[in-house]
Amino acid sequence: MPVTTAAAATAATAAAAATFPVHSFKLITTTLFPRPLLRRLRFATAAAAAAASTSASVPSFEEPPSTPPQQQARSTSYFPKKNQTLELECEGLAYKGKGICKVSGSGFVLLCDRALPGERFVGRVTRKKGNYAEVTKLRTISPHWDIVDAPCEYASYCGGCKTQNLSYEAQVRAKEQQVRELIIHVGKFPSNDPEFPTMMKPIIPCDIQFHYRNKMEFSFGSQRWLPRELFEENRADTEKHALGLHAPGFFDKVLNVNKCLLQSDPANKVLAAIQDCWRDPLLGLSPYDVHSHAGFLKHLMLRTGRDIETGQPEVMVNFVTSSYKPELLKPLVEKITSFPEVVSVVNNVNTSVGNTSAGEEEYTLYGKSTITETLRGLTFKISANSFFQTNTQQAEVLYKLIEECAGLRGDGSEIVLDLFCGTGTIGLTLARRYI
Repeated sequence: MPVTTAAAATAATAAAAATFPVHSFKLITTTLFPRPLLRRLRFATAAAAAAASTSASVPSFEEPPSTPPQQQARSTSYFPKKNQTLELECEGLAYKGKGICKVSGSGFVLLCDRALPGERFVGRVTRKKGNYAEVTKLRTISPHWDIVDAPCEYASYCGGCKTQNLSYEAQVRAKEQQVRELIIHVGKFPSNDPEFPTMMKPIIPCDIQFHYRNKMEFSFGSQRWLPRELFEENRADTEKHALGLHAPGFFDKVLNVNKCLLQSDPANKVLAAIQDCWRDPLLGLSPYDVHSHAGFLKHLMLRTGRDIETGQPEVMVNFVTSSYKPELLKPLVEKITSFPEVVSVVNNVNTSVGNTSAGEEEYTLYGKSTITETLRGLTFKISANSFFQTNTQQAEVLYKLIEECAGLRGDGSEIVLDLFCGTGTIGLTLARRYI
């Protein structure tokens, strides 16, 4: 039976991740939507969130000035110029966690990366995009509401967790508001409909806010990126190679990461062990350069599953390289297989100049070619390039909610179409329930 829009909306709000994981949308954007449609969806998301902030009740630090109607008409068409510096207040969050601001005295929308609700700051206009502009934050005047200490040392620079210094409860509220505005402004559902509150259910928060991802993908880079405020104190560091996550806005620069709080502890042990030795010149390993297309190591993918008999974590390590040279990887394989959690080491060979982790060929260098994970009573074998829900614990909650919303009779007379299903976990768990 087809799942209703109400069920889809409810299911979408159920899977609240611990932070706004930017990298979790990668497969969806390349598989489900054509790029022009995706761009329209992204713009609609930002526009809908901006429209929502117009009616939002945001406390003001100043009394609104008494402006003649003629001046008010002029101010509504005001557009700040590029490189102009403004004092702004963030009113909410839009797509990718960008802060929504407005020019004082007008309704013109400005989006600022890393600006959070309630924060007053000084920003510089960088560029205009359609009917809004982007701003770079220069300095904070007063902090945002619900401020917390970000536990990750990279939170201020990494593009993965931009809202880590915002309390989790506030993150859930912001994400729920984004979904609500999409349903109203893009989906055209009337918010004054008496049935709307029953359709738009609240987000079910995740019990764990960190170490919840079962997959992380890191990049090897020939250009190590450092934020401006850390550049001077690291000027003496001559190391240019990096293994980590891409710097925000750069495809060719990598922020070196020794530990990621999103992945499991065993996966972090593997990451630290590889960081400890891969730059050794005696090993002859080189990071891939996206400009010259020279170099060997492209990506490091770490997956975490569970042994179905013991319940203990098991880790798959996937080296993505530009060619097949197992002798070069042998020292790394020997080092990481000393961890009992590592049960699989594979090598995906990607000879193309593209920056993807899926290779044309795959070789098993150690152990098994798959790891296992249990979801709603079913055991799944997960390969290096499988699509599987990255938050296993919250996937249990999401699938239970889908089952409740689908309202299946369970008499064997119904057909469920699980389209764009990846591993097929939703359809399989529903089928198991009613067999």
